[in-house]
Amino acid sequence: MGSVDDSLADLPEPDGGCLQHVIDIARAVVPEAEQGMSYGMPALKFEGKPLVGVVRAAKHLSVFPFSPAVIDAVAGRLEGHSLSKGTIRFTAAHPLPNDVLEDIVRLRRAEILK
Repeated sequence: MGSVDDSLADLPEPDGGCLQHVIDIARAVVPEAEQGMSYGMPALKFEGKPLVGVVRAAKHLSVFPFSPAVIDAVAGRLEGHSLSKGTIRFTAAHPLPNDVLEDIVRLRRAEILK
């Protein structure tokens, strides 16, 4: 296991499984992504740069695509979710749609490759 898997394994369900699902989708889209930490959170990295990070907070879960432009690109498809410049907040009861997660990872990958 690695730093992301280890961090998520310690989380209670259903939150841990929900965040693991985010990581599994990111790995499917960018299989060469590596586990690491970025800004103190478990994150997948691509080409040495943060691709996507995940965090469990007291009242929500968060995905960090490390890019305001990526969040802006998918914001119209995330009605009912809390967004900020750097994060997308959700809960296990109201998870992010898989197709949106896939697009977040694809868009971030494309940014890194520029």
